[in-house]
Amino acid sequence: MENTSMLREWFERVDSEKTGNITAIQLKSALAVGNLEFPLSVVQQMIRMYDFDRNGTMSFDEFVGLNKFLLKVQQAFSDLERGLGYLVPDDVYKGLVKIGFTLDSPSFYTVCESFDQKKNGKIRLDDFICLCIFVQSARNLFNSFDTTKQGRVTLDFNQLVYFTANCRI
Repeated sequence: MENTSMLREWFERVDSEKTGNITAIQLKSALAVGNLEFPLSVVQQMIRMYDFDRNGTMSFDEFVGLNKFLLKVQQAFSDLERGLGYLVPDDVYKGLVKIGFTLDSPSFYTVCESFDQKKNGKIRLDDFICLCIFVQSARNLFNSFDTTKQGRVTLDFNQLVYFTANCRI
């Protein structure tokens, strides 16, 4: 959904309690209507990625940010899947680069294996979205620790636990 008025209308339908915010459960149900089935933990991570006021829900403006991200991910998938309905690892890598992510080989293959639910080398759209959500969440958190913007951080054990707990899906 690119049109702001259509997006607003959709958001207001999902916000059934008319609070101006949507919960993870409401977002999960709305995504399912669009044939995007995600575990609640993934939807909660989507909200955490764009919940700038940290209230645990998603306002319309926060939702606009998530929508832009999801459109970008879906477009990258569509550009590379060649009508197959899935991506092979080489295409996943190309898709990540298209979105703006660069991972070294060990990191890339580890992430690919983690999100290949059927372990058959075929990443479906929902798995690709989950993979991208994970990588974006990791990037956001990494950037918060990389205060000198040098691309390197030093973490103690507690910070590592904090970091991984915040990237969980």
